[in-house]
Amino acid sequence: MGQIKVEKNVGGIEGLCVIEPAVHGDARGYFMETYNKKDMEEAGLTMEFVQDNQSSSVKGVLRGLHFQKEFPQGKLVRVVKGSVFDVAVDLRKDSETYGKWYGVELTEENKKQFYIPQGFAHGFLVLSDLAEFCYKCTDFYHPGDEGGLAWNDPAIGITWPTLCGEYQGSASAEGYHLEDGTPLNLSDKDQKWVGLADTFAF
Repeated sequence: MGQIKVEKNVGGIEGLCVIEPAVHGDARGYFMETYNKKDMEEAGLTMEFVQDNQSSSVKGVLRGLHFQKEFPQGKLVRVVKGSVFDVAVDLRKDSETYGKWYGVELTEENKKQFYIPQGFAHGFLVLSDLAEFCYKCTDFYHPGDEGGLAWNDPAIGITWPTLCGEYQGSASAEGYHLEDGTPLNLSDKDQKWVGLADTFAF
């Protein structure tokens, strides 16, 4: 297949893929292809990317859970420095796994990539002192179209590694910290999202 290995439908959720590139290393360092359209198509992944993004976050930062409402994005995500626990939640109303989540640790060492199709919420928790996070998107960012879910909604039940604290009925970061004492760090917006049941009514 070329330069990538693709594990499809991870966690039993259709469409989620963990992708591992072939890494060519020697005493000088390494080389790898981080994206190859031909190899992706051979693996059955035919999405088209229109935008690349990069963010930097310190330890304890949790970004999410985010989605675009009218212009949903597929995302191919990876970490170029540090490590994060990356999570996708199925929001496709006709899906057999609606409301289910899957998470994978992405690090600069394992060089794994996570493909999250349209119709999912996405978020990540930074586990290292600093993490640089890159992702390709299948649609552009549309201001005013962003939606979100509470990162700690018990109806979803995400198990965030090394995170300690008890749910107090909201998405507030108050009372949460990593095992080493690093306080959980969320934006004001991410502390105001509500749960799955209150966000969607079918």
